[in-house]
Amino acid sequence: MTEGAAAPADRLRAALRESGAETPIGEQAAAAVRVRSGAEVFPRPAQRRVITVANQKGGVGKTTSAVNLAVALALHGATVLVIDLDPQGNASTALGVEHHVGVPDVYRVLVEGTPIADVVTPAAGIPRLRCVPATIDLAGADIDLVSLVARESRLQRAIDAYCAGPGADVEYVIVDCPPSLGLLTVNALVATREVLIPIQCEYYALEGLGQLLRTVEMVKAHLNPALAVSTILLTMYDARTRLADQVADEVREHFGDVVLSSVIPRSVRVSEAPGYQQSVITYDPGSRGAMAYVDAARELATRGAASPPGPAAQEVSS
Repeated sequence: MTEGAAAPADRLRAALRESGAETPIGEQAAAAVRVRSGAEVFPRPAQRRVITVANQKGGVGKTTSAVNLAVALALHGATVLVIDLDPQGNASTALGVEHHVGVPDVYRVLVEGTPIADVVTPAAGIPRLRCVPATIDLAGADIDLVSLVARESRLQRAIDAYCAGPGADVEYVIVDCPPSLGLLTVNALVATREVLIPIQCEYYALEGLGQLLRTVEMVKAHLNPALAVSTILLTMYDARTRLADQVADEVREHFGDVVLSSVIPRSVRVSEAPGYQQSVITYDPGSRGAMAYVDAARELATRGAASPPGPAAQEVSS
């Protein structure tokens, strides 16, 4: 963190001390300034990272995690491309990107072979963050892809072509998958070296996870030998319950070091943000949810800078 970049938050904190108003609200305001100012620059990845965020179980914070990690990385120095591969288009909504019928979207990339450069859109108000939106057209992509040549690798080819040309500056590609294990998710797994799995700290946390891990192993065996589960993120943690601690302990015991130490709390602000077409980091940057996602993004960036993920990433079993 540079002295000049840290100045806004430091000045605010000093002013609060001098006025006698150094309160939890004041600290939250200082934290918000620190996040929004981009004072801290996260470590750069050793090479471009393509990360698929997947979990076929709905409601686990998958899209929320993909969006907020992308925003946190972009605000802290990285150039990030988000690919919305969910027909619901929630990632596009949270990034303030239009995705109504008729908007060029990822369906055209996958089915019609349109270059990503022709459909990519800057995210609203976030420098260095771009999005390939999803429209309702994507709902039929699983069927439309069946008859196409190289149907499992169409996203990979599109990403490679974009990053070799107009997207050469992209450091992270984050793919938000639908809550299913169809051809859309398979395309994402073939296109990436890393899988990030959000797991909520609730009773049915591990339900169906074995099926996802088997799919990852199948894709690795037949289509993408470099694929590995590199990251697991615990979400919806409620510190008031013993259950949340039990689930977190069980996940850490089973999956080991791939589990981030940062945990995302259950938060009203996190739930409210998409309604304003924002991430929680832009909606309320001083909130617990925003700070947790910033911490998770920092940890993700630090891990990637220390040892490039890929075949050496830890394998997990079902």
